[in-house]
Amino acid sequence: IARGPKKHLKRVAAPKHWMLDKLTGVFAPRPSTSPHKLRECLPLIIFLRNRLKYRFIKIDGKIRTDITYPAGFMDVTSIDKTGENFRLIYDIKGHFAVHRITPEEAKYKLCKVRKIFVGTKGIPHLVTHDARTIRYPDPLIKVNDTIQIDLETGKITDFIKFDAGNLCMVTGGANLGRTGVITNRERHPGSFDVVHVKDANSNSFATRRETRDWQPNTAVDKMISK
Repeated sequence: IARGPKKHLKRVAAPKHWMLDKLTGVFAPRPSTSPHKLRECLPLIIFLRNRLKYRFIKIDGKIRTDITYPAGFMDVTSIDKTGENFRLIYDIKGHFAVHRITPEEAKYKLCKVRKIFVGTKGIPHLVTHDARTIRYPDPLIKVNDTIQIDLETGKITDFIKFDAGNLCMVTGGANLGRTGVITNRERHPGSFDVVHVKDANSNSFATRRETRDWQPNTAVDKMISK
């Protein structure tokens, strides 16, 4: 029975001249079919990562070398060598979209407030949707509000209340990726709160409060470029 071409290569079976240590992982990059034989070539990823040690990709201002590092909603990806900056958002179909941004916009990101609590010694803490923990937040910031974070300092520079009249983007459920203006909120104690949203085409839809994320209003529309 035909099994097809092999697609994996164990590190212990990799050619010795690749100089890969055995304790870093189980597998090694398997070279694609090329004019050079497997044991007489060097995969480009080993050439760039292990030999040249190039580290050009930054996520939220920090260099990342893990090729499987998870980039998520609102994360800023920067490539200094090319001067390019991108923000990861959703399109109207709920797919991840790579949005090109300016260097000025790449200095910050928007985060949804997931939790606020008082820690040891009475110090207030704030937890965002990307697992950031910030101490001593503004007392006016509440859960579900949106904050603007300076990526260099990690401090809050601005915040937006979760109120009617603000723009929002849905980040979960059947309406994932849709944007619109919050018209009103329905509170249901013991159950999910419902948020009613009207999009740019005047179509109204409802979503759970937990699936709504950032909402820049007209006063701070500069936070997100079009």
